[in-house]
Formats: sequence, C-alpha cells, structure tokens
Amino acid sequence: MQEEILKKARAWVENPYIDDNSKEEINRLIESSQEEELVSRFYKNLEFGTAGMRGKVEAGSNRFNVYVVRQASQGLADYLKQNAEDAPASIAIAFDNRTHSEVFSQEAASVFAGNGIKVYIFPSLRPTPMLSFAVRELKTNAGIVITASHNPREYNGYKVYWSDGCQINAPHDSGIMAAIELIQDYSKIRSTNFETALKEKQIEIIEDQLDQKYYGQVEQLCLGDRENNKNLHFVYTPLHGTGNIPVREILQRRGFQNVSVVEEQELPDGNFPTVRSPNPEDPAAFTLAKKTARENEKLLLANDPDSDRLGALVRQNGDWINLNGNQIGQLLLDYYLRKLKEVNRLPLNGFVVSTIVTSELTRKIAEGHGLRYYETLTGFKNIGQIIRTRQDQGTGQFVFGMEEANGYLLGDFVRDKDGVSALVVFAEMIAELAAEGHKALDQLELIHQNFGFHEDSLINHVLEGKSGAEQIQNIMKELRTDPPKTIGRYKVNLLKDYQQNLMTDPQTGKVLGSLGLPVSNVLAFYMEDGSRITARPSGTEPKIKFYFNLCGDGKKALSEARKHYEQSFMSLIENFG
Repeated sequence: MQEEILKKARAWVENPYIDDNSKEEINRLIESSQEEELVSRFYKNLEFGTAGMRGKVEAGSNRFNVYVVRQASQGLADYLKQNAEDAPASIAIAFDNRTHSEVFSQEAASVFAGNGIKVYIFPSLRPTPMLSFAVRELKTNAGIVITASHNPREYNGYKVYWSDGCQINAPHDSGIMAAIELIQDYSKIRSTNFETALKEKQIEIIEDQLDQKYYGQVEQLCLGDRENNKNLHFVYTPLHGTGNIPVREILQRRGFQNVSVVEEQELPDGNFPTVRSPNPEDPAAFTLAKKTARENEKLLLANDPDSDRLGALVRQNGDWINLNGNQIGQLLLDYYLRKLKEVNRLPLNGFVVSTIVTSELTRKIAEGHGLRYYETLTGFKNIGQIIRTRQDQGTGQFVFGMEEANGYLLGDFVRDKDGVSALVVFAEMIAELAAEGHKALDQLELIHQNFGFHEDSLINHVLEGKSGAEQIQNIMKELRTDPPKTIGRYKVNLLKDYQQNLMTDPQTGKVLGSLGLPVSNVLAFYMEDGSRITARPSGTEPKIKFYFNLCGDGKKALSEARKHYEQSFMSLIENFG
C-alpha cells in the first residue's frame, strides 16, 4: 500500500475530532488492506468543480461528510469576512432530499453563525433555483445549497453562490478554494450550537413569504391560455426530490387540472428506491411514469432531485419518445420568444446565452428572432456571468439561457437553471400545441425547416477512481498533442483548444487565432460537413463527456452521420487506453 495514503488514513483514524463511526469505517479498510478504496478516499481532498463539490457520502478526505462540510464552510466564512461588500456578512442556505442533507445544512449554518455571519436557512427542502432567488431577494452576500443534483444516490454536495444569485465565478471560486485549503486542522473550525444560534437570531428561518414571491415570478413567465392548460392531461414525477410541492402549486395556479403524479416517486427519499439514477436525462428514470400514464396522457415530465433540470418524453404513434436536452431547449426557446413577441415583451436589445457544447440550432433560433447570442463555457455559472456582465452593466436584456444537460433559465429573477419554471412553461407550450392539433415533434420538425436540421448526442465515458482520473487526463493529452486530422470519413477543418486558448488548423498545425474565453480543459473538433465533436472531462463526476452536434440536410442523413461519428470517435479513444 502507498505509504503516503496509509499515513493519511491512519491520521484520520487517530484524529480525536473524528467521530467513532467514521474512524471504524476507515479502520475496517486498513485492516482488510483495501488499497484501491483507501487510495480513492485519501489521494486528494474533495475539490471544487464547475459548481462547488460533490462526492460519495463516506468517511475520508476525498469524500463528502460533516468534516468536509465544516471545512468548506470555515473557508467560505473566512473568505466572506474578507471580501463581502457589506459587513457583517450574511448567507442563505437551502438543502434537498439527499441523505443527511438537512444535517449537512445545519452543520454549515452552525459554522457560519460561529464566525459571526448572519444565516438565513429554509425550514425544509427546496429546489436549488429557490436558493438563487433567496440570495437575490434577501440580498445576502452568498448562498449555499446542499445537493448533488442528479448524481447517483451515494452522492451529496455543496454548491456555492455569490451575491448576485449566480454560482461562484472567478475570482471568487479560486479564492474560496484557497481559503478552504488553509483549513488543515478540523479542531480549529469555529462553530456554535444550531438551536442556540436560532434562539439568538444568528440563524433565521426563511418565511413562506419568500416562496410566494418566487411562485409569483414564475407565473409572470407563463403566457399560455388557461383554457388550454385545463385540457392537457400529463404525468409528472419529482423523482423523489424537491419539485413536488412547488411544481404542483404553480401548475394549479396556471389552471392545470389533469396532472397525474407518480405516486411511488412523489415523496422525498434520498435513497431513490425506484430508479437506477435520479437523472431526467436518462429515459430509464421514466419507467414508472410510463406505467402511470393513461391513454389520454401524451406527455411525461420530470425534475431531478434539486429541480434545476427538466426531462420530457412525448407520445408519438403509441411510442414514448425521449426529448434530449437540446430538443427541449429548442422547443422552449422558440415558443417563449414567439409568445413574448405576441404580447410585445420581447426586448429590442434582448440576448440569449448558451454553451460551447450546446447545439448550434440554439444560435440560429435566437438570431432568427432578432436577438443577440452569446456562447460561453459549460456550466450555468458561466451563463450567469454573461448575464451579469451584459445585463447588469446595461448592454442588453437577458431573455433565455440553456445548456444541453437539460438546464434552462427564463427571465432573470433566478441566476441558475430552473427546472420548476421551465417545466411549467413547457407544459403550457404542449397544451397550446395540443389545442391546435399539433405535437411536440411536429413543432420540432417545423423549427428544423425554419432554421436547419440538427441532431445531437452525448456519450458519457465513466472512469472512476485515481486510475480513472489519470486515464481521462491521458485521453485529453493524446487528443491535444496529436489531434486527429480525420474522424471516420470526414476531415477535421478546425480545432478549438480552450485550455490553450487557441484555434488551429489540424491539417497544417497553423494557429488561426485565440478564443477569448476563460481557460477550460475542453477540445472541440469542427468537421468539414459543419458538425462538431467536443471532448470535456466532467467537473463533478468521474467521467469524460463526448458531445456530437451534427447538422445536415435531413433526419435520415443525420442519423447515419451520428452513428458513423460516434463509432469512429470512440474507436479512436479506445486506442488511447
């Protein structure tokens, strides 16, 4: 066993600050010589990714537990006291339904209160977008939500927001991480008793009034006809998560009277007993929703556990068809812009924001409706940063943001993806189409006819543990140092390297210019037929993602091209193993 890893594991067991159960958990691994597991748990500290940190709920420095929560909270508290615009600093806290989420949220609150920071905390689980709204509404200096979003059941996480309600960006992300890394001795963390801090008003429970304000803001996004809404029959599932109450509340306000909720998945449960993974991007998550659906129900909708994502299946010729994240976004964007035009609310200086791995059709729809389009790095924190720099500085009015991973934002009262508002607006769109005798796929076909045919797919290449992380690094290194000149039968015309901030011609190696975006470990291959293939390691999960964004003359040709590209590119990746 690696001596350094064993030393770290033994230090954990011998630390008087660590509870007995956690010590016993690690001791069992040491005594049974489970080297691979010990390496995985101690080869590094749990790191911040695109939105904070996530990890399996277990003992160890590279796992998610109360010690990591306290350490992160102490580091964030130190950073806030040095950098918050107002003094004393304040923070809002929310949590979802995952294992120990409420405990972790109270542990964090106790640390902030112990550091003299005013805490506003929700009394029960809430969707992540409501935390973003709370930060903006309560004017706190920061916010956190305890969630692992759509990760598997073993995970939980810690997501950090700044005073604008957006996930932390530079320089705060690196500054907070540096402050956390300075906390090496758990016993030096300053904390207080949660119940005592409540009595002394250091911690304050967020009242229902804020929920009502959020519901009211979501209602203002809804521009459909209530008569259409009441005639739509569909199935909704919160996948054991936070969406059940807020989603059904707003649906009721908007006149939806025929919503079937999947009974087995209605109540919060961090064990997610009915699904392999609580991810609405995965069609398997809709298995029970399909069983719940009656003949007159043509639509299935789902949120992930913290309700910042939306998934949808539609019935076509008796079969259930999964809409991917790009397709849902394209339908939402086109519908929302048309409705805004109808009521003269589409701003002349409006803009749409998306990411470098989202379908190019997004750009074409936005520009086709007369709006400006901005592209940024993956992660809604980057979309939020564009909103801040453009709208808050008076150079445009934000209208819509999306990323292909089923994340959407309409309006600006929240600064993160919002699966609650997206679901309600999407349902209104389907209700309007149904009233006109149309279906979602009909509308998608019309969008393709107007703006061009596109097809998009994603391959998640999962590689866990230390060896997996090294393999992911090796794949990116090989693609970067010896980029392919062809993929399958198609020539690569352009390579965008976001880590080196360069555009190059892979045929000649000639540098063509810079990209003008922050550094990120992403490579994008632009093909001679107008398609794009992008490689990006995940910031929160042990996987590398390969995005295929294709365009062409029709659906059949695109489907054939997708299969060819996927097979050819993955064969190339296998050679790096």
